[in-house]
Amino acid sequence: MVIWILMVAGLLMALISGVFLSFSDFVMRGLVQASGTAGAAAMVGLNRTVYRSIFMVLFMGLLLGSAALSVLALWKMDDTASYLVVAGALSYIFGVAAVTGIGNIPLNKHLDAMSERSGDMAIYWTSYAQRWTWLNHIRTASSAFAAFSWLTAATLL
Repeated sequence: MVIWILMVAGLLMALISGVFLSFSDFVMRGLVQASGTAGAAAMVGLNRTVYRSIFMVLFMGLLLGSAALSVLALWKMDDTASYLVVAGALSYIFGVAAVTGIGNIPLNKHLDAMSERSGDMAIYWTSYAQRWTWLNHIRTASSAFAAFSWLTAATLL
């Protein structure tokens, strides 16, 4: 049962990592290439819709799941597997959830508060896109590490 839980959690985490990877790899580059503030406006739209998406269910569910898996790992698993599960959970909690809450969300809120007609939005968009993407690289690597850790732990059990 524990093996299946880790495998499902690892695969769901890999899906999350894939979404982050798509933004790091091509979505943000495409938005930056849009003329004027079109990319910024599209990003505002994406940020508004993400809260009502299956992605958010997975994002929040895996946050709770990380804590639950850590407790399960310390209670039911051998040393190597338990260390991998806890390492993956910490990677997700700090490298994904904390980076999102401390970094990406404040950037998103600031972008959303700007008027599309304002020249400030075009100026802010350039620095926003660079910083947001850099933070997203951290989220991509952290969630990929968590997926790898949990799937590896499942193979060790």
